Amino acid sequence: MDAIKKVVVIGGGFAGVNLIEHLANERSFHVTLVDKNNYNFFPPLLYQVATGFLDASNISYPFRKLFAGKKNVSFQLGELIKIDSGSQIVHLSTGTLSYDILVLATGTESNYFGMENIKKAAVPMKTMYDAIHMKNTLLLKMEEATRAKTEEEKQRLTTIVIAGGGPTGVEIAGMLAEMRTNIYQKDYPELANHLPTIYLVDGAPTLLGPMSKKSQDYTLEHLVKMGVIVQLNKQVKDYVDGAVHFADGESISTELLLWTAGVTSKIFDGIPAEAYGRGRRLVVDEFNQVQGFTNIYAIGDTCIQTSDSAFPNGHPQLAQVAKQQGQNLADNLKALTANETPRPFIYDDKGSMAIIGRNKAVADLTTPDKHINGWLAWIIWLFVHLVSLLNFRNKLFTFYNWAIAFFSKDHSLRMIIRPDVGQGEEKTMTSN
Repeated sequence: MDAIKKVVVIGGGFAGVNLIEHLANERSFHVTLVDKNNYNFFPPLLYQVATGFLDASNISYPFRKLFAGKKNVSFQLGELIKIDSGSQIVHLSTGTLSYDILVLATGTESNYFGMENIKKAAVPMKTMYDAIHMKNTLLLKMEEATRAKTEEEKQRLTTIVIAGGGPTGVEIAGMLAEMRTNIYQKDYPELANHLPTIYLVDGAPTLLGPMSKKSQDYTLEHLVKMGVIVQLNKQVKDYVDGAVHFADGESISTELLLWTAGVTSKIFDGIPAEAYGRGRRLVVDEFNQVQGFTNIYAIGDTCIQTSDSAFPNGHPQLAQVAKQQGQNLADNLKALTANETPRPFIYDDKGSMAIIGRNKAVADLTTPDKHINGWLAWIIWLFVHLVSLLNFRNKLFTFYNWAIAFFSKDHSLRMIIRPDVGQGEEKTMTSN
C-alpha cells in the first residue's frame, strides 16, 4: 500500500470545506485544515448579520464539530506565515506543518485600491468580525444621532454611503431602505425628521455588472423606488474631514461609509511574484495546480484559471466556482493516487442572483436560459441560500429568523455587543 499523503489545506471557506468533505474517510490521505478562525461561515448572508436580521451563530459552524468523526481529518487554528516549498513545510502563527500536497483556499480580502484614509474610515464586509462591527457601528451612530445638538450633526450621523454596486452593496442598500421604513421610525422616535439617507455609489455605469441588463434595470428601478439614492459613474477617491470625496470633485458628509467596492487575494511568502495574475490571484492550470509548482494547488477566489474556454479571463469569484473546484480537486487527487487520469476543471455555471428587498430579487438562470425577477426570484434566492448552509441547525434557525422577519417586518437582534473597555474596538467606538 502506498504511503498516506499528507494534505494541508489553508482556508476553510467554500472551496476548502468542499475539498475536505470529498476527501473525508479516504484512507490514502490525511488532511489537516488550517484556518485563523475555528469556524466556517456563510459569506452571502453576512449582510443580514450586519443589519441584525440573523445572529452570527445562524451562519457559522465550528470546524471541529463539522469534521467530528472523520478519522483522516484534523484541524489546526493558525494563520499562514510562510511556505517553504523546498522542504515542503508551512510556517504558521501556531507552529509548523509538513505536507505532501498543499492547497491554498484563503479567499479574498477587501481592496481599498491604495486609499489609506478609506481603509481607516470605511467599514468593510468580508468577515464575521466585519459584519458584527458594521452592526455595532450602524447602531452606535443612530444612538449618537439621538443626542446630537445640531441639524447638521444629525444629518451627518444618519447619512449612509455604500460604496460598491455589486450584490453585497445592493443587498445592504435594500435591507437598510426597508429598515428605514419599518424599523427606524419605531426604534428612534427622536429622529422622526432625520431618518437615514442612503447612498449607493459605484464607479461603473451599472449596478450588478456581471448580470443581465434586465436584472440591472430592475434593481436600479426598485432601489430608487425604495428611496435609495443611486449614483453611478461615481468613483470614491478619499475620505477627509468627515466626508466621502469623489473623482468628480463632489463630496458627501457622513460618518458611515460601508465598503463593498472590491476584493483582492492574499500574497503568500514563499510563492514568487510571477505566480500571481490579475487581482493578485494565483495563476493555476486546468487542474488548479499553481504555476511553477507540482504539489501546490489553489482553489476558489484566491486563484485565476484561464484554461476554461467559456471563461478565458478567469472564473467569477463566486461560491459555486469555489465549491466545484474543491470537489474537482478532491476527485483528481484520488484519481492520481489510483494512477488514473485527472479531469480538467470546467465550471458548470448555474447562473447568478441578488436580493433587493422583501419580495424583490433578480436571477439570471443558465438552465433554462432566462431572467426572473420579483417574488419568484426572491423565493428562489431564499431557497438556494437556505439549502447552501452547512448543517440542519443553521438551516432551521435561519428559516425561523426569516419567518419572524417576514411576518413582523422586524427582528430583535439589534444589540450592540462589544469587547470590554481596553480592547481596540471599544476604544474606537467610544472615542467619538
